[in-house]
Amino acid sequence: MGKSEGSERLWHGHVTAVTVAPAFRRQNLANKLMQTLEKVTEDYHEAYFVDLFVRASNKVAIEMYERFGYTAYRRVLNYYGEEDAFDMRKACKRDVTKSSVVRAAKFEQNPWEIEFD
Repeated sequence: MGKSEGSERLWHGHVTAVTVAPAFRRQNLANKLMQTLEKVTEDYHEAYFVDLFVRASNKVAIEMYERFGYTAYRRVLNYYGEEDAFDMRKACKRDVTKSSVVRAAKFEQNPWEIEFD
């Protein structure tokens, strides 16, 4: 599930949730879902990047998103209550200079410091 949001250089696709039932895992379905969302974000919405939030403790998911080309843009402190999240991003073709994925100047941020639009 995803959406497009933001404005100007922060116009982007956001991955709200990706889930695959246990019986269907290890079949490349998450990758196919992500590729579809990325293609729609690039071709239809003409966004600069795609982002998602993932629990800092979810090493399996972080490694999966890294294989898909995502990098940690910032760490959001206590995003999930007592647990931090990584805001991971992947640039779209509209972001020719890839400036949207350059690590935030302040890497560790509180939720109220996040700039969305």
